Amino acid sequence: MTSAPDLPSADLQSIAQRGVEAWRQGNAAAARQAFDTVVAAGRATPQLWLLLAQACDSLDDRPAAHAALDQVLAADRANLYALLMKGDILWRGGDSRAATAWYNAALGVADTAGELPPDLVAGLENAARVTAQAAAGYAAHLHATLARAGVQPGALPPRFGEALDILAGVRQPFFQAPTSFFYPGLPHTAFFDPADFAWIAALEAAAPAMAAEVEAVLAADAGLTPYVERPRDRPAKQHALLEDARWSAFHLWKDGALVADNAGRCPATMAALADAPIPRIRGRSPMVLFSILRPATHIPPHNGMLNTRLICHIPLIVPPDCRLRVGSETRHVEAGRALVFDDSIEHEAWNDSDRARAILLFEIWRPELSADERAALTAMFESISDFDEGQAPSASRASS
Repeated sequence: MTSAPDLPSADLQSIAQRGVEAWRQGNAAAARQAFDTVVAAGRATPQLWLLLAQACDSLDDRPAAHAALDQVLAADRANLYALLMKGDILWRGGDSRAATAWYNAALGVADTAGELPPDLVAGLENAARVTAQAAAGYAAHLHATLARAGVQPGALPPRFGEALDILAGVRQPFFQAPTSFFYPGLPHTAFFDPADFAWIAALEAAAPAMAAEVEAVLAADAGLTPYVERPRDRPAKQHALLEDARWSAFHLWKDGALVADNAGRCPATMAALADAPIPRIRGRSPMVLFSILRPATHIPPHNGMLNTRLICHIPLIVPPDCRLRVGSETRHVEAGRALVFDDSIEHEAWNDSDRARAILLFEIWRPELSADERAALTAMFESISDFDEGQAPSASRASS
């Protein structure tokens, strides 16, 4: 490296420009020599360090390229060019695990970076492809190694397979993130097995009768309201379907109060719910409704307000191409097949068909909560309502 601590700024700028011209002409050695001179003078900018890294990489001097990129990232941890180049060099060197770490860092920065130039977009697309390829290869390695050791993931609880996918980068972990109230110590489980709830079988058996009632509701087109309503006396949270009838609700119970006219039109549904462990919280629960999702409608990712409950779906009218994602798992919705999930975990839903989807939706207590905990939570939620004098936005609204 040339030592040039006392060169005037104008000379250093001229040397840097000669380096840029040499790089444009494909002369990586001359470019590196010029950039090294500026570095030795202590006048290198992040952009010059990046150019030096590119010249060193072109000359197959990977340690020097990494060292230059470290200087760029020391000044700007979110420099997408440097993050991607780190990944590129490591990928070409055969270190896929380290490469994907840098690629994932770049993809994470890009999520909030706004509009990007075409060369960065292309680099990020390549990073996504390479990362997916590496994750699949790593997953295959894990499964093959476990098979040789006699481990059969399919014979173990589903969480083992999910853990393998998270380890391999095939899935990402999702955790409870309720928007209103968090109760510690509850398992972060996206979907629950309906077979674990003895009363669900009777509800599934009643699905045809309940479907006939919701068909009549849709035919009459009376009593439906937008699912996401603007709250009274509170700022409305941003939501793509705020006051949008494409996602509608027909309430049987709302905020703990029976909606008598609607309930009277659905006797089979009301009878079927008799044994469900629905919370009874003054001003908040029961919360029972038909959720109507119109054709070609997507409910965007969101989290529910509480993690002390689970949401139950009894699908009643289900055209093809209806899906529900909770956390990293997406399930197809099938008529008469219950879905039980934790809506405090990020979730979204789709109706990609040309007909309306209708489900019976209600909340139940988390099964892990003891009777004493349920009583204490009931008293706590009711005290909140008393303090707010009934003006707080309902904490019983469900999702999807």
